[in-house]
Amino acid sequence: MAHRQRRRRRPSGPSQITAKLTIPFVGEISGTWEPADAERSAAWELYLELVTRVSVEELGRDEGFLREALSSFYTFFNTTREILRRYGPDVAPPLTPGNVSFGFLAVTVLNRVLRPLLSSWHPRLTAYESRRPEGSDPMVWEREWEHSDALRVEIAAVRRSLTSLARTLQEVAGVSDLITLPTPPPPGPGRDLGHPPPQAGGTVTAEGTERAPLLLAA
Repeated sequence: MAHRQRRRRRPSGPSQITAKLTIPFVGEISGTWEPADAERSAAWELYLELVTRVSVEELGRDEGFLREALSSFYTFFNTTREILRRYGPDVAPPLTPGNVSFGFLAVTVLNRVLRPLLSSWHPRLTAYESRRPEGSDPMVWEREWEHSDALRVEIAAVRRSLTSLARTLQEVAGVSDLITLPTPPPPGPGRDLGHPPPQAGGTVTAEGTERAPLLLAA
């Protein structure tokens, strides 16, 4: 039996949007974006990177490793440059005042959001980690660092910036929200926790469920 070849979905999305990007401790920049097909494809790739490798979920006071967060941002920095190189000039056309492009937003994030954080905090955290006594818990040692709270504040600001970028990329790519996903309600009283409910394996819908942030890998 012959199988029909699945047709690849062409890039689709709005012909024009108002793009907004939050810059930590500076403010918000915005502009009109009229994306070409190459920009929509690049937007999808970078959006996927944000929602699967770089967490846009805020960390609580006693959650996560600062080192993991910085490493995740560093990986995103390199991946963004790879996407820019691969798509080339098509994602960075000449712009008139008040307009933006994929290239403009991506490079702004690299140079004004990620680079200041990484260049300042990576060597400071590395120097502190090098003094950790042998056999001590890395997490406990990190949380005892006198600058840990200050770094968390800056990481939170960067996450908010990346979230604003992700929302813009989502709109341009014309795809669904992959940052917050519906989750099923907790088991009710008396439910057998050892077996899945009758509808397990089917599609989870948003109706009757709460929306919760997606937990993402670094």
